[in-house]
Amino acid sequence: MNPPCARCGKIVYPTEKVSCLDKNWHKGCFHCEVCKMTLNMKNYKGYDKKPYCNAHYPKTSFTIVADTPENLRLRQQSELQSQVKYKKDFEESKGRGFSMVSDTPEMQRLRRTQEQISNAKYHEDFERARGRGFTPGLDDPSMERYQRANQMMGEAGYNKGMHHQVTEMDRRPGGIIRVYRALYDYAAQDHDEVSFRDGDVIINAQPIDEGWMYGTVQRTGKSGMLPANYVECCN
Repeated sequence: MNPPCARCGKIVYPTEKVSCLDKNWHKGCFHCEVCKMTLNMKNYKGYDKKPYCNAHYPKTSFTIVADTPENLRLRQQSELQSQVKYKKDFEESKGRGFSMVSDTPEMQRLRRTQEQISNAKYHEDFERARGRGFTPGLDDPSMERYQRANQMMGEAGYNKGMHHQVTEMDRRPGGIIRVYRALYDYAAQDHDEVSFRDGDVIINAQPIDEGWMYGTVQRTGKSGMLPANYVECCN
């Protein structure tokens, strides 16, 4: 009985039969799986019991590795080493004044952690200076920041109850009061700071220095200092 063709399924007669790769083919059906070029017994290459020409023969460039406990341990160790190197490169690039373009979740987490450490250090230094009776000079950034914060807290107390809705123009001589929206959750680190949640609206916001602002959380009605890089302007 004549066998069927492995390609078209029709009967293959002896005069047109090509027996290869444990299958029977019509001469015209024995062609490359990719480019359809007709092959013969001299120029074909078999892969997974299918014929290919030399140009389209599949090239295996990967090796399957079993997830043994040792391989898992090595993989975890490699990931930890990569994270350590990433943090090191980030610190070095920051020291050179180079701004990294990628904003990965790991990058954001490192940035938030670094900011919280900087905030804690700042308040620690301030409390230490205040505890030993040292009064910073007028040109000291920490002194200027707290002077402006205290002034704004006094103004907020005077105006409390007068602004229940978001206003765009400042009633005081000075300019425009900007409205901001929180990008992340923030927990106050000191008595003069204010806590807020992601998505909260910050009204009556005014910059104090390069890294801090003073404003009122519309949801809670509380006013205080807040990190400027945790909010974005909505105006």
